[in-house]
Amino acid sequence: MTSAADPARRLRGARADSTGRTAEDAAAAALAAQGWTILARRARTPAGELDMVAERDGLLAFVEVKARPSLAEAAFALGARQRARLAAAAECWLAEHPGQGAAGIRFDVVLVAADGTVRRIADAFRLGDA
Repeated sequence: MTSAADPARRLRGARADSTGRTAEDAAAAALAAQGWTILARRARTPAGELDMVAERDGLLAFVEVKARPSLAEAAFALGARQRARLAAAAECWLAEHPGQGAAGIRFDVVLVAADGTVRRIADAFRLGDA
């Protein structure tokens, strides 16, 4: 059964997807400018999706992209449950890509504000923090 709210829900979903893709493009460009190679975008694993996986000099970064109206709002958008899901997804990705991360792994968060400002928080959390 289709409700009257379905078109509005689809529109919100399409807008959110567009905003997310735009933010991910900005994050990927910022990472590339800093010498990172993007190995995967929107990588699906049995534990969930990873926004980005990037590598530089053997260091592997699992990158979560958060787009909000301001950088401050984006900074508070990653909760404990999501950190745990990201850690589990990273473990799945590593199991499928042995040999990656020879120089270590970390979790970065890239914040993207509505005005296009991009800020990366390197090593934003550790596995035990989740």
